[in-house]
Amino acid sequence: MNHGRSASGDFLKALAADASGNIFEIEGYAAVGMAAERLVPLTVSETVPMPYGSERMLLPGRMAVFYNLKSRRFKTLSVHPDDPSMSIFPVAVFNSPGYVLRYTCAHRSEADAPALPLFSYGAVGLHRGKFRSAAICVDTEPRQDLRQMKPADVRKGIRLLRKRLPNNRLREHLEHCALVYGCPAGKNFFLGRYEAPLPTSPSCNARCLGCLSLQKNSDIPHSQNRIRFKPTPAEIADVACFHIDRVQKAIVSFGQGCEGDPLLAADVVEPAIRLIRSRTSAGTINLNSNAGLPDVLLRLIDAGLDSMRVSLNSFRPGCYEAYFRPKGYGWSDVLRSIDLAVERGVHVAVNYLNLPGFTDSPEEAQALMRFLEQHPIHMIQWRNLNFDPLRYLKVMQEVEPLGKPIGMGRLLDEVQHAFPLLRYGYFNPPKETFTLERQPCPPSASPSSPATRPTASPA
Repeated sequence: MNHGRSASGDFLKALAADASGNIFEIEGYAAVGMAAERLVPLTVSETVPMPYGSERMLLPGRMAVFYNLKSRRFKTLSVHPDDPSMSIFPVAVFNSPGYVLRYTCAHRSEADAPALPLFSYGAVGLHRGKFRSAAICVDTEPRQDLRQMKPADVRKGIRLLRKRLPNNRLREHLEHCALVYGCPAGKNFFLGRYEAPLPTSPSCNARCLGCLSLQKNSDIPHSQNRIRFKPTPAEIADVACFHIDRVQKAIVSFGQGCEGDPLLAADVVEPAIRLIRSRTSAGTINLNSNAGLPDVLLRLIDAGLDSMRVSLNSFRPGCYEAYFRPKGYGWSDVLRSIDLAVERGVHVAVNYLNLPGFTDSPEEAQALMRFLEQHPIHMIQWRNLNFDPLRYLKVMQEVEPLGKPIGMGRLLDEVQHAFPLLRYGYFNPPKETFTLERQPCPPSASPSSPATRPTASPA
């Protein structure tokens, strides 16, 4: 396969890691991105400076795929081309929030490869001594910028909340999330910024392949333990109102990575929303959900819910159900919930879990277009799927065909052109900005650090 040289920029240099996580160049080779079976040498024009806070990881039990600049062919390597005694591993990047992948890290799995934990595995390379990610910026807001989450400030906020809400179990749970799991949403609550999480539900009506809080009979480690109790409506309202009272354009959200689906906890969520709204009309009350229980959702809307974000990996029922594995609901229930929310004036976003090669396949792109024509939602939050890409593609290909990918950049452009009022982003917006358009992303810093083996941690 002859790719020649990109007219829009130089190829990025290939990276590999040794067993200790040391990153180095592979001379004579270019970095490669992957979208299903499609392999693409990375160029400057299709990459961005690696966002600040991104993490590089080596993929154990995997072989790296590079592009040989001399032969102009792809090459799969498990040992260093100049030192056959040295085993090498692919290097992937887990990008900071706000960036959706163009390509995943190109690799092949060994027969006994261990399961990968729940991260997205983006393609990364080196150009003029700087790391670059094969990604597209979809949200510039620094809501989860680690530079604005100083540990000392988080601890100060925790001390304040202990005094204000001394016996509140939800506050105590969020402390654990912020300090032990490093949860950005938990940190923001104690910092008095943006969006406060309101985890409530110990149970879920889906068994997602990539569930962050519970993995039963699976070789995949979950990222954090699920909440084990239901806070009372008063506990929820006290946390929410404290946040709303001190934060401009505040958001409070049910449905977090450390819980199941909040619709299953409607017995406390509904009265909590009513209690919040009896105290204040300020703030945005948001629900992150699988949206499988439309009748329950109506109760929350009547109580005062402002916005809803629905998590989807696909707009094709078979692919959706193969990943979410719903219990007691189906695709038609999700669609009914979306339609009911739109009809009742609730801001509706889709938390679209993306994987290059699947999301930008012609079949999936067409399904997305059909969905948007029939269900006029307000926003797509383009999120990277945190799951082993090869494993995910194998599951999806057993359900539906996948044609040659059109490219994530082209997909985003075509959807935006067809639906110009549809908002793109990554984070839940406050109600004051429901009609704002997305803004272009600036270049980001690119710090240097060694690659690590991916281990379970909060997404």
